[in-house]
Amino acid sequence: MADQITCFSCSKHFQDYPCCHRQWKHSGHCSFVHGYSRSFTFWFKALDLDRHGFVVDFSSLKLLEQQLKEHFDHTFLVNKDDPLLSEWQKLHEVKALDLRIMENVGMESTAKLVWEWANTILLEKDSGRTCCFRAKSTENDFNSACYESIPDWFKII
Repeated sequence: MADQITCFSCSKHFQDYPCCHRQWKHSGHCSFVHGYSRSFTFWFKALDLDRHGFVVDFSSLKLLEQQLKEHFDHTFLVNKDDPLLSEWQKLHEVKALDLRIMENVGMESTAKLVWEWANTILLEKDSGRTCCFRAKSTENDFNSACYESIPDWFKII
C-alpha cells in the first residue's frame, strides 16, 4: 500500500458580485442578456501550517478579492466569439456597460478562471507551500460549478 499524504485545508468565500452575461450559442433563454450576483468559494491546502498556524492567511487574499471585484462587480461578461461583440464594445466605449471579454462566461469556465487566479497569487506568495485545489463559481442559490485540480508545482513531498 502506498504511503498516504495528509494535509491541512481551509476555504474562503467571496459573495455578491452583480454582473450579467449571455450564452449566445444557447438555443433557449440563456442566449438573452441576464444577470446574477456571482459568488466564489476557494478551497486551499498545505502540507504544513505557516508560522501563524494557517493554511492561508485570509487577509493575504486581498489581491484575489480585488481581481474578483474588478472582473465581476457591475460588469457585462461576453464570450470572445459573441457575434455582437463589436456592438458590446461600442456600448462599453460610451460607458453604457462595463465589458469583460472571456473565453466562456459559463460557471464551469469561470470556476477554472478564478482557480487559475488563486493559484497564480498563491505560488508567488507562498512559493508552492499552498495551493487552491478547488474553486466554485455560483450564480444563484441553485446553480454553481466547480473546477478541481492540483497544480503541478504544489510541493507534495
